Amino acid sequence: MQNHNIHHAVGVGLRHPHLDFFEKNAGHVSWLEIHSENFFEFHSSTRQQLRKIRQQHDVSCHGVGLSLGSVQAPDSAHIQALVNLVNELQPIMVSDHLSWSENGGVHFNDLLPLPYTEEALQVFVRNVIQVQDAIQRPLLIENPSSYLRFNHSTISEWEFLNEVQRRTDCHLLLDLNNIYVSSLNHGFDALHYLNAITQSAVKEIHLAGFTVKEIKNQKIWIDTHSTQVCEEVWDLYRIWNQNNPTTPTLIEWDSDIPQPQVLLREAQKASSIITEQANVPVAS
Repeated sequence: MQNHNIHHAVGVGLRHPHLDFFEKNAGHVSWLEIHSENFFEFHSSTRQQLRKIRQQHDVSCHGVGLSLGSVQAPDSAHIQALVNLVNELQPIMVSDHLSWSENGGVHFNDLLPLPYTEEALQVFVRNVIQVQDAIQRPLLIENPSSYLRFNHSTISEWEFLNEVQRRTDCHLLLDLNNIYVSSLNHGFDALHYLNAITQSAVKEIHLAGFTVKEIKNQKIWIDTHSTQVCEEVWDLYRIWNQNNPTTPTLIEWDSDIPQPQVLLREAQKASSIITEQANVPVAS
């Protein structure tokens, strides 16, 4: 049965424990986001199951492995696998991160931060253009969460992202949880970030949860995607929606994955915010 309570702009991340649920239960949300690399193998059972799910849902492809910030160009085999996946699924969006994760053939499990310099900007822009030329559509670039900053960075993260967008005509994926986490780790104003980004370029929002750890008597906020969205991030989302209603919005949950119904309750919260704000009259 179609769930009319969740706004069509709101989707959830499709993770392996939920493949069976969304294959057998269409209509809870209109779209799902996959991690692209998990479905590269053409003949795998997960790819076959994804084909069935795609018949009932729109799909977005979210990458974690292009390593767009690496000095060397993105791996050609990786790009080709992405091209094949995109050509088959015809996803509504294709995205990756403002980060790097590979150097000299060595791959890291983390999305590592960049120094925000002109040199790094030129490398990142070059790599984005190469991937966009291959997939024949704009990439969405997501802002990362970060736990350290480079002393030789010359501009802010939001300025860097805005300039990447200007030079490549890519789109932006704004992760509000990442903004909040980074603001606490680095002491900047999350609302200033939100206002400074090129809002017309933002084509998707991510919402997720975080974990707080204490290291040497200092707190660090970590983007674990392992719990519910906090109220402060919901507040940022309300502020965003005042000027940018119905931006496609994704609920992410990547570790300590709960039952699908928990994920759908988070999607319902996002849907309610969209609906409530759509019904608020604009002051004249």
